[in-house]
Amino acid sequence: MPDLPHSFTPEDSLIAVMMAVSLSDGRVETAELLRIEEIVNHLPVFATYDQDRIKGVSNSVFDLMSEEDGLDALFGLVRENLPEHLWETAYAMACDVAAADATLRDAELRILEEIRYELNIDRLHAAAIERGARARHMTL
Repeated sequence: MPDLPHSFTPEDSLIAVMMAVSLSDGRVETAELLRIEEIVNHLPVFATYDQDRIKGVSNSVFDLMSEEDGLDALFGLVRENLPEHLWETAYAMACDVAAADATLRDAELRILEEIRYELNIDRLHAAAIERGARARHMTL
């Protein structure tokens, strides 16, 4: 497999954003991983994606998140490799992962704020995306 940090596909970038949200609070919850898997298995943007790449992308995100400026580097890769018209899609997926375990921790809220900033997501659009994620993950 090629060295992923230098060859992220748009789909890799979407997965990297979702993994960063999952890792943001220092623990990867099963519900979050299952949500990522569900997203990859069902959304059209991943229709032709080689799912064998997920582990490599995840390892790249783990490595980047352990570096001092790793989050900045990750956002640089995402902005470079993800078409701008999919930036809101990335944010929507990030919100779904954050909401998957029914608990939004401070670290997850901070990374969502950072994603909004780094991907230039309009605040009104972000609020609508966040409300949709919250509605999809409600329980009885």
